[in-house]
Amino acid sequence: MKKGFTLIELLIAVTLLSVMMLFLYQSYASLNDSNSFYQKEVTHLEQEHLIKKIIFLDFSLAVNPSIAILNQDKNEDAVLMQSAHSLHKMYNPYITYIIKNAKLYRLESLKRLTYPLRRDSEFSVDYIGEVDGFRTYTSSREMENTLLVHVNFKNANDVLLKIKSLQN
Repeated sequence: MKKGFTLIELLIAVTLLSVMMLFLYQSYASLNDSNSFYQKEVTHLEQEHLIKKIIFLDFSLAVNPSIAILNQDKNEDAVLMQSAHSLHKMYNPYITYIIKNAKLYRLESLKRLTYPLRRDSEFSVDYIGEVDGFRTYTSSREMENTLLVHVNFKNANDVLLKIKSLQN
């Protein structure tokens, strides 16, 4: 008498293996979907954190009397200042925040910029994002050297920072 598997036993084993492989593939596909979703969320949070960090360092390290806030309309300010913070390896650069076509830009220059900008101005430009508004408010006398910065992004969370100047 020979010992071995019958054809029915082999068909049942192959069917069970196929069903298990199908469930494993579905689990793998849903894991890839969730990984891509969370990767997008982490990237978005990192970008938001970077923007907050840049704005905070610019304003907190600003040479205090140099901050000029130019009100353009009810939702837009242009801010000109000198700061000890630099993204482009400049020493005490002049930084300007402006909105152009609903986009917030950060300009960094070695020379004081004027607003509106002149054609011969030299600066490095950083795009911050699409915004509905950018406002900067100065503090009252009790909270000297404190600013409130509000950036209203179009497709992201608003940024609202209360910043005390570290430069005295």
